[in-house]
Amino acid sequence: MPYKKSIEVCLTPALLNLYDTKESVVVVIDILRATSSIVYGIDNGADAIIPVAHVEDCLGYADQGFLLAAERNGEVVEGFDFGNSPFSYSSDKVKGRTVVLTTTNGTKALHMANAQSAQVVIGSFLNLKALCDWLKVQERNVLLLCAGWKDKFNLEDTLFAGAVVNELRQDCSHFCDSCVAAEDLYLLAKDDLRNYLHKSSHSHRLAELNIEEDVKFCLQLNICNTIPVLEGDALVPLKA
Repeated sequence: MPYKKSIEVCLTPALLNLYDTKESVVVVIDILRATSSIVYGIDNGADAIIPVAHVEDCLGYADQGFLLAAERNGEVVEGFDFGNSPFSYSSDKVKGRTVVLTTTNGTKALHMANAQSAQVVIGSFLNLKALCDWLKVQERNVLLLCAGWKDKFNLEDTLFAGAVVNELRQDCSHFCDSCVAAEDLYLLAKDDLRNYLHKSSHSHRLAELNIEEDVKFCLQLNICNTIPVLEGDALVPLKA
C-alpha cells in the first residue's frame, strides 16, 4: 500500500515555527515572482541559483564571476545585473551560469525552511505538474510554505498551494484547515487566475511598476519540467 502522507499549508513564514518539518519536504512558494523566476532559470540551464538573505550577502559574491540579482519592494536594486523578473532568467542570459539572488520575500522563506526541513524544493505554476507528480511518490509529509508579503498572507501563493492540495488530495491522509481554505480559493480562481488576482495587493504593487507581463508569465501552467532543490546553499535541478 502506498505511503499516505500528510499535507499542510503554512500561509506565511511568520507561522513556520508552528510546524514540525524535520522529516518533511517543504515546497517554498513565491509566485510573484521569485520562485517562478528560479524555476524558469533552472529550467533554462542555470548551473545553480544561490539564495541569500541580504543585499550585502549578494555583493559578497561579486568577485566570483556569478550573476548578481537583487530585488526589494518589486524593483531591481541599483547596481545589480537584474532582479527577479522571469524575463531575466532566459537561457541566453543564465545558461551555464550561477546566479546569486536576494528578494524581499522568497529568499527569506527559503532560508527559514532550510534551517529546519528534511528537503526544500521550489514550486510555481510553471512547474506545477512536474512538482505534483514528484510529490505524489515521496514517502515524506509535505509542507507548502507561502512566502507571503513581508510575513503577511497573500493571495497568489495561497492559490498555488491550493492547486497543489487539489492535485495531491488522493495521495494524502491529513489536511489542515489552511489546506481546505487554499484549495477552496484555488477552485474559485482556477478558470481565470489573472482576473482573480486583480484583487490582490501585490498584483496592484506590481502594476504600479508596469510589469504586468511578469504577472501573466508567472501564471502560466506547466511550461517547465524542472524542480529546483536546495543542496547546501544552492538551488540546483532535482535529479530523477
